[in-house]
Parts: sequence; structure tokens; C-alpha cells
Amino acid sequence: MIKININKQLHGSNGAMNLNINLEIKEGDFVALSGLSGSGKTTLLRILAGLETASGTIDVSNIKWLDNKKSLPPQKREIGFVFQDYALFSNMNVLHNLLYVNNDIKLAHQLLEITELINLQNRMPETLSGGQKQRVSLCRALMNRPKLLLMDEPLSALDPAMRTKLQHEILTLHKEFKTTTIMVSHDPSEIYRLSNRVIVLNQGQITNDGKAKEVLLKSKGSAKFSFEGELLDIIKADVINIAIIAIGQQLVEVVISSHEAKNLKIGQKVNVSTKAFAPMITQ
Repeated sequence: MIKININKQLHGSNGAMNLNINLEIKEGDFVALSGLSGSGKTTLLRILAGLETASGTIDVSNIKWLDNKKSLPPQKREIGFVFQDYALFSNMNVLHNLLYVNNDIKLAHQLLEITELINLQNRMPETLSGGQKQRVSLCRALMNRPKLLLMDEPLSALDPAMRTKLQHEILTLHKEFKTTTIMVSHDPSEIYRLSNRVIVLNQGQITNDGKAKEVLLKSKGSAKFSFEGELLDIIKADVINIAIIAIGQQLVEVVISSHEAKNLKIGQKVNVSTKAFAPMITQ
């Protein structure tokens, strides 16, 4: 069990804010941290890793990582941290990047086999693709069999196909090593696919906490769905107006009335919804 009760003053997207987190996480959980940029997600990861200070307590398997008297150094916290920018050692090949953390050749080969990197173990980081580098980073984070794996938007720089592939590998490693995982992500499909719990932060406060389906889906199984997106453009086409809206990594066109066209502003967040829920799925 991980018990977190911390407080820290921050400067968020809307000025000064108080990061105030009180929660418990079960061992083996895969928790996704979601919310707007500047809400405190990355800071929370860094506090858990011991890279930033905070007041309060962090208790992991009855071991105090943080209390009002002391803070356990990062190297003693039994964590793995996967960054967005890979952070690999450029002067070491793939295998030695892993062995630098823990000189366990058997474990290194096991991780490289799972992530399909075994044939690249002698390659240098600069010769690898972004997806391959991130898989090496993930393997390296697991070399000490950490009690807690922290991931800060690890797949955000990758193309959709590679993201999906690495999501599968992350889930495979999570199940294989039974490591408690906390991941920051803005991708609803990624959160839904990987996590068994979603915690939403807003201005340093927990505003939602539950299963992905409960937190992410606005509908409750009724004849209605709703997606949030960004209005990119409004195009006049003959007698109709077409709104171009970005939803995730997709663009959709929605016919709108002249009245709606006058009241909408380019760049604003909008909801696309329907009550006539008769979707068609094609391959």
C-alpha cells in the first residue's frame, strides 16, 4: 500500500496554487494521472521520486519515504522513472544502459526479449528510433525491480502506431513484474487501455478518482455520446457552415447553423455530441 498525504505551494497555469494530495494506492495498481497542463501532475511524480521537496508524508509498504523530519534520498526509494526524453547514456550501448543500473544479465535479457530489443542490445542510442529508445528507457527503469514505476508522458512524442505498440509492451511488463505504476498522460485511449484507476488533478486538487470508464466517458450507456475538442476553423460551404474540430489526434467535420457559427470562436473548446446514437464502425 502506498499512502500519500502531501502539500506544496506551486505556481500553476493560473498563478499560485496549493498542491494538496491525500490518497492511497494499492500495490500492483496502474494509476493514470490526468488533468490540464500545470495542474501538478509532474510535480507529484517528482515528489514521489524524491526529486522535489514537500511537506507531509509518503509511506510505501510501511516504509517512510517522507515525513516532517526527513526525506529518503531518491536512490533509496526503489523507484523507476521513465521520462519523455529517454535520458539514455549516449556512450553506452543498449545492454550496458541496462546493466549500469543493475549488473543482472539475465534480467536485462528478459526485459529486452519482452520488448523485442534483444537483437539491438549492442546498438548505440543514437542509432535507434524514438520508439526503440523509449523501450530501452522503460527496460532500464525496471532493472532494479522497483516498488514504484513513475512515467511522465512517456509516449507523447511517438506516432500513433508506435504508441499503441508500446502501450501493449508497457502493459505486458506491468503484469509480468507486478510493479505499482503511476503514469501521467493526456491521451484518453492510452489511459483507458492501460490503467485500472484514473486520478484527475485540477489546480493541485484531486477532482475525480475512479475507473477509466467512469471518469472518461461522459455518457452512462444512454443514447448519447459526447467528445471534447478544439474548434480549428469554420468554413462556409454554399448554404451551410462546417466546423472543423480536433478531437484527440483526429479531425472531424460538423455541420452547424448560422447562429452557432456567429457565436463560436476559433480556438475554443467545444463538445461534439449526439442524441441519435446509431454509430457505424468500419475497418
